[in-house]
Amino acid sequence: MIELDGSLGEGGGQILRSALSLAMVTGKPFRISRIRAGRPRPGLLRQHLTAVQAAAAVCGGTVQGAELGSVALEFTPGPVRAGDYSFAVGSAGSCTLVLQTVLPALLQASAPSTLELSGGTHNPFAPPAHFLQRSFLPLLARMGAQVDIEIVRCGFYPAGGGALRVRVSPCAALAPLELMQRGALVRLHAESLVAGVPAQVARRELAAVQAALGLADEALAVRELPQNQGPGNALLITCEHEHLSEMVSAFGERGVSAEKVAAQAVRKMQAYMQSGAAVGEHLADQLLLPLALAGSGSFATTAPSQHTLTNAEVIARFLPVDFRFEALPAGATVVRALTRP
Repeated sequence: MIELDGSLGEGGGQILRSALSLAMVTGKPFRISRIRAGRPRPGLLRQHLTAVQAAAAVCGGTVQGAELGSVALEFTPGPVRAGDYSFAVGSAGSCTLVLQTVLPALLQASAPSTLELSGGTHNPFAPPAHFLQRSFLPLLARMGAQVDIEIVRCGFYPAGGGALRVRVSPCAALAPLELMQRGALVRLHAESLVAGVPAQVARRELAAVQAALGLADEALAVRELPQNQGPGNALLITCEHEHLSEMVSAFGERGVSAEKVAAQAVRKMQAYMQSGAAVGEHLADQLLLPLALAGSGSFATTAPSQHTLTNAEVIARFLPVDFRFEALPAGATVVRALTRP
């Protein structure tokens, strides 16, 4: 039984999600205490509870402590089973994080699987569905995994109600990934999603992005979604390079001007572009577990966040893989996954 402290490092939900993923792929049970101790509302929220329930369903696992607000949990996995699954967060909690939890296990299943996920698809503190489509899954495909995400309906905070349809093909083994350079710039573009929010808000956001980044008119797009998918607004800036695509996002809030939302997204993209690193902060965090499952690999990123460092520690508890973080003179960091002898 692996013992985990949920207050480790950044003390967030990623510790639990990674532990669930790793328990399923390794067959090792775990016990975790002080779940999300580093958050204002510790314990299991709806999206975390849904991730636990999804993991148990996918592997026929047994769970103790799976209830809202629980700060301790014990999980014993069974064999991973391919199938057609449906999981609902029941709030604006992120359904992309639920997908993140079960995806590694379903890649190791013996047959294809489908997932119907509902909840938040575009909200702060979680990877937007478009980020998975454009940044994460293409790199996973280079490692040999075939995963397709269809955004059926967008779901924003606080209403939620989004829906994703995911198809996962089995992958016998992930291949190592080496990603040290981003390559030549292919395209930089921005789009603003609005649902139940005036299109003028999107146009103001894009005008501010255009002024800051020097984009041509054809690199800007207003995406007006059906009103019943809102209210919600997400500004997405995508930077396509030869070897990968990175995406940053910012979200409209009541009382926050369109220009301030745009400035937030612009700062993130400028920081990435000026860093010279291939992989941005959030994509780096997403890549750790696939590299560990592959047994090796490396990428160049920005200075690792506490979130990333914590994730690396949890992975090393389940797999014979260590991560080395090598700082470069220009401020970038090389992350290497190495199998322990």
